[in-house]
Amino acid sequence: MAVEIVMPHLSDSMEEGTIVQWFVAEGDAVSEGQPLVEVETDKASVTYESELEGTLLTINAAVGDSVAVGAVIAIVRDAAGNRSEPAGAAIGAAAATGATSAAAATGAAGGTGAAGGTGMAGATSTTGAASGRRVKASPLARRIAGELGVDLATLAGSGPHGRVIRADVERSGVATALAARASTPAPPEVPTGATTSTPVPPTTTTTTKGDTTRTRPTRLQETVARRMAEARATVPDFELRCEVDMSLAVALRTQLQEITDPPPSYNDFIVRAVALALREFPRVNGAYRDSAFEEYSRVNVGIAVAADDALLVPTIFDADQRSLTQIAATSRELAAKVRDGSVSPADLSGSTFSVSNLGMYGLDSFTAVINPPQAAILAVGSLKLRAVVDDEGSVVAHPTIHLTLACDHRILYGADGARFLARVRDLLQKPVSLLV
Repeated sequence: MAVEIVMPHLSDSMEEGTIVQWFVAEGDAVSEGQPLVEVETDKASVTYESELEGTLLTINAAVGDSVAVGAVIAIVRDAAGNRSEPAGAAIGAAAATGATSAAAATGAAGGTGAAGGTGMAGATSTTGAASGRRVKASPLARRIAGELGVDLATLAGSGPHGRVIRADVERSGVATALAARASTPAPPEVPTGATTSTPVPPTTTTTTKGDTTRTRPTRLQETVARRMAEARATVPDFELRCEVDMSLAVALRTQLQEITDPPPSYNDFIVRAVALALREFPRVNGAYRDSAFEEYSRVNVGIAVAADDALLVPTIFDADQRSLTQIAATSRELAAKVRDGSVSPADLSGSTFSVSNLGMYGLDSFTAVINPPQAAILAVGSLKLRAVVDDEGSVVAHPTIHLTLACDHRILYGADGARFLARVRDLLQKPVSLLV
């Protein structure tokens, strides 16, 4: 009768989660799909919904508690009368092992799509019809599987009596992204509505400096701080810079404004150029990890998006296979998710290269910190009219941008980075190639 609800494995780098708030109390009736608890991970704050109908018997983790993945956080009496399930075998339990979901996922590095923008490309039936059998799954799991294009027949159910539940479906998307990325921790990205966990009240003391207020960082901010410190301490990086004449890109975007509303942004042009160049330079689309070079078959570009007091890097999966307008639509969608707090861990996983743009603040150029274990990151400055010398030797004003490529010298050498950056510049200076 009793079903144990465990702390789910919601992201590739998650080891524990913090209880932000409970939406139900002990003794309350719960229905399938009803929000139960908000959990903050190292990437996002996620609302976890009930996968069954019943009564909440006990809450085993209080607000503010940090709980290891797989640990029991609550117990629900199943209204269907199912027998008691062992801890970790019920809702979200497969997450504690990870292996089951990873094996059930339908692709490795070059497999099917990943959640976060496009869904699971190339997936088949969501009901298991392809295998000729009816898969036991909750209605919520079936709905989400339909939205993501996940074949339920490929999943190992972790719910009561082997039923496929929501966590199994969502985790299959994350597992696919992880396989493509070789389980790399995602960038210091900012989470779902990434609000933060239960805030610790700031403390104020008075010193010779005046009133000093100390505020504890959120779990997300702690993760960002740790990863950035690791990057600076462990990655021997070097930087390459170039100036790009955007005259033709500006003219093309003006033409696109007449047929597309809104038109692609200049950052979308850059992401498209980067994606095409990454396809030609696979080493740049790789990583140095565990004393080995890794190259990925998928080109997944992360775009840095500022959130409240944090930074998130949602992923445009298979960016090299998307058109300029598709990249524009996906980037707008991801940015909106970051700002309204609905971005999911799956949206923040699986990137193989990152682009950070601070041009909107009027900065000419800057250096971005590499997102380990990625091989490089591109920093984009502002688009401005600057003096250039034309082919006839005359000084004229052209719209230009400054690009700065930070490279991990363990996997990329100067010539590798220079050729890649030159290719990105060429694509932007001949932007019609971005439409092909």
